[in-house]
Formats: sequence, C-alpha cells, structure tokens
Amino acid sequence: QVQLVESGGGLVQAGGSLRLSCAASGITFRTNAMGWYRQAPGKQRELVAAILSGGSTNYADSVKGRFTISRDNAKNTVYLGMNSLKPEDTAVYYCNTNLGTRTYWGQGTQVTVSS
Repeated sequence: QVQLVESGGGLVQAGGSLRLSCAASGITFRTNAMGWYRQAPGKQRELVAAILSGGSTNYADSVKGRFTISRDNAKNTVYLGMNSLKPEDTAVYYCNTNLGTRTYWGQGTQVTVSS
C-alpha cells in the first residue's frame, strides 16, 4: 500500500522559510519521480516542483530561485525547501508520485504566509 505523509507546514511571515517533508512507503522510492503540488483556495492544484529518480529537477516559474526540491533515498523522503516566502505561496501542499497508471497523493500540509 502506497502512503505519502507530509509534514512541516505552518504559519510564517513573508520573507520567511519553511521546509516540507514527505515520507513515502509502499514504493521503491529510489526509482520513483516525486513531486510537490499546491492548491490555494478557489484555485486548481498546480505543480510546484518535481524531482526524477536520477535527481533532475524542475520548478514552476513562480518558485524558481526560492524553492528547492531534494530527496534522500536512504530515508524514502522528499523535501521542499521554501525561502523568501510570499503571501501568494499560501496553499495546501501535497506530495505526489505515480506507480504504473495510478497517481498517489499525501493528505497535504497547510502553508500560510502572512504579509
């Protein structure tokens, strides 16, 4: 059974930093691409960052230079480091992976950035 468990969200002032973690189980983590998505109230869920099994990364234009996705294959964990946070980064952040034709999501962690 695939499980993704996010942690690390919270309330932070604009300009601050947070690091999100997503612990994965039920998959061969080192061979899976992992992603972070976010969904703000009234908006569609959007891709924030992704990391392939080989370590290649890609980012949404809105977070380039501020966010860093990384992975620790020994811990089956993917991270999202977020710096210079802005109020528009406020959203529920979800961890994501695919296995075969199925897509899996974590329960989400709330990030709130106050101005």
